[in-house]
Amino acid sequence: MTAGTPIHHARYLVLGSGLAGLYFALEVADRGPVVILTKHRAESSNTRWAQGGISAVFSGDDSLEEHIEDTLTVGAGLCNRDMVTYAVQRGPALVRRLAERYGVHFDRVGGDEHAPFELGREGGHSRRRVVHHRDTTGHEIERALLAAAHAHPNITIHEHHTVIDLLSWTKVDGSRGCFGVYALNSAADRVEAFVAPITVLATGGAGRVYRYTTNPAVATADGVAIAYRIGAPVANLEFMQFHPTCLHHPDANTFLISEALRGEGGILRRADSSDLMAERHPMGSLAPRDVVAREIDAELKRSGERCVFLDMTHLDPDYVVSRFPAIHARCMSVGIDMRKDPIPVVPAAHYMCGGIVVDRHGRTDVPGLMAIGEVAMSGLHGACRLASNSLLEAVVLADGAAQACDDFGRGPPDHVSPWNEGAARDSDEAVMVSANWEEVRAAMWNFVGIVRSDKRLERGRRRLDLIREEILEYYWKFRVTRDVLELRNISLVGSLIIECARQRKESRGLHYTIDYPAMRDDLAHDIILDKRSGPKA
Repeated sequence: MTAGTPIHHARYLVLGSGLAGLYFALEVADRGPVVILTKHRAESSNTRWAQGGISAVFSGDDSLEEHIEDTLTVGAGLCNRDMVTYAVQRGPALVRRLAERYGVHFDRVGGDEHAPFELGREGGHSRRRVVHHRDTTGHEIERALLAAAHAHPNITIHEHHTVIDLLSWTKVDGSRGCFGVYALNSAADRVEAFVAPITVLATGGAGRVYRYTTNPAVATADGVAIAYRIGAPVANLEFMQFHPTCLHHPDANTFLISEALRGEGGILRRADSSDLMAERHPMGSLAPRDVVAREIDAELKRSGERCVFLDMTHLDPDYVVSRFPAIHARCMSVGIDMRKDPIPVVPAAHYMCGGIVVDRHGRTDVPGLMAIGEVAMSGLHGACRLASNSLLEAVVLADGAAQACDDFGRGPPDHVSPWNEGAARDSDEAVMVSANWEEVRAAMWNFVGIVRSDKRLERGRRRLDLIREEILEYYWKFRVTRDVLELRNISLVGSLIIECARQRKESRGLHYTIDYPAMRDDLAHDIILDKRSGPKA
């Protein structure tokens, strides 16, 4: 690409079209033009696949203090109490705003649209406080917010745009800051520049760094990688949450079986039908996800079985179907009737509790660059996320970013350098990309999974170092494609996850290592990396 690089201008540039990105865009759109970039279709986000709901206090027998304490307990000593308090306090008003301003149809008691919200319960929660839309809450949120975004004249959504890198003020005048991105327009097969005073990363998670995940194909850790490359600190990436219950079936290996099933009385059972969690935790099958995932992992290694089972057969069958219609339909499509058959489940990579370091308003330490939603590390989740606090964090950070953004950036420079592809040519070695994709994800699953050790982490580090050398050589030699950009990002973030895990010499929350099985009070701090202290970008 030469001097003909198209350059697009906006007041606000949003990368990602899930709850966080769409909510931010809608909140600021009356102030000026908003451009949203998404690398696939607009609805292809992690939000769309969120089944459980959004946690907020609405019940008379619940309290903000209890929600705060549940979050802190599950977070295993690493939550930022001020952020937890702020998010929990903001939650009820923001849930109402989603319903009343943006038309999200949350379930109501008795089906009456004027009745109180129907509340579910999930792992780690001491009360019912999960606001939901049956078992397709994320799909409903995505539907409503996308409809509102499409209807707003100041919002433009560009699909099939994959970000290459952030535009840095350092290369313009030596100062620190961000003023947009270079992005690959896959539909037109060209690189374009998007410039704005404010760039908001709402790119979601990193599940695709691992071989087995509940995440959609777009979750390739892009936001963490591009923020790290521009110099933003990232933290606590060792805390990758493995969801305990992913459907185990050759035709549905990325389908999530919501924790809400256990919230309604589902029981995890071994192959011999005994209760897996009965003597393992006071909350039984509703124990926090890190505990349940480790117990399942240990059981599978001990027994040699390929899965455990989530049993709903003792519950009222009509209620099971009405409460979980999408899960029931998906299970039925592969021959499992959860009214009669226990559901085979295994753990899978699910949610990134670490991310780009931000404050409660989504500000990174790079002027003009904000991060909201799963890509951010605000201090809400600590070492393990409380169920359904993910959508809560997304809307809280998006709301905070909308309030603070106008005082955070500055106008872009008068001249934006065109994309320079140099001597790059079309690839004739695409097999290298697919092979390295598989190798990165296999190494992460085998060596940086649910249970870790120093030896496994060192093996993973060496493997990824070699792979990343090949990837970088390939990146500079050939023209960029979405596959190459995603591979570059997952390999970098895989290395960052390993480095964070190597530095944490204890077991805490989602990070469990056989070499340091105890949690240490003196290590109750965040592990922060940047380009100066972490792996080469």
